[in-house]
Amino acid sequence: MSESRTSADGGMETSYGFREVPGGEKQGLVNQVFHKVAKRYDIMNDVMSMGMHRAWKDAMIAALNPRKEPGYKVLDVAGGTGDIAFRIVEASGRQAHATVLDINGSMLGVGAERAEKKKLSGNLTFVEANAEELPFEAASFDAYTIAFGIRNVPRIDVALAQAYRVLKRGGRLLVLEFSEVDMPLLDKIYDAWSFNAIPQFGKAITGDAEPYQYLVESIRKFPNQENFAAMIRQAGFSRVSYTNYTGGIAALHSGWKL
Repeated sequence: MSESRTSADGGMETSYGFREVPGGEKQGLVNQVFHKVAKRYDIMNDVMSMGMHRAWKDAMIAALNPRKEPGYKVLDVAGGTGDIAFRIVEASGRQAHATVLDINGSMLGVGAERAEKKKLSGNLTFVEANAEELPFEAASFDAYTIAFGIRNVPRIDVALAQAYRVLKRGGRLLVLEFSEVDMPLLDKIYDAWSFNAIPQFGKAITGDAEPYQYLVESIRKFPNQENFAAMIRQAGFSRVSYTNYTGGIAALHSGWKL
């Protein structure tokens, strides 16, 4: 399969890394990846981002600036381990309620354990469900967040449409995702790191390089910043923008339901 990025017209639904798979098979393959890495998910993110993901996530929460009042509700999708949801709750002065949704039960199990240890269980609900079929009524949430998860959703356009549906009028979408590096020298360095070092680190950490190989390839298939912003607009969002982090290694996309 071509290593070129997909566009706003689609393509991720049959792309398992650089391999083409029949429609309907990608989700099961992705699920297997995250069952394997669930217990070492934070280490995985450190390897994938060279440790930068923590700063990027903090920037995402700063951009969200959750209200410090009861009744503020956030849906964090593909956030099974609770990393983003915990930050949101703490930033709200433990006033916000975050619903953590993930299709992978192993990831949710890790998140629930961590929430208990942090004494945040009262501010969190963990739901096992598909981002393409959200089990919530329309206009239920003030914000929808997803960090490093949207590229693993087969039908991204459907997931974005669902995000729009469950947000309240005036609600905000924030998507943090690996993206296209826009600095030539950094591009070459990051490519060398990604394709040579990351799978080997993954094998050392988990005993299996294959999940990391998929994750690296999925980054290169994901639409670039402009194309993904176009997909967000197509879903109905207004005031769509994005901010590059670390030369475009990651980007934070924002949209509003107005």
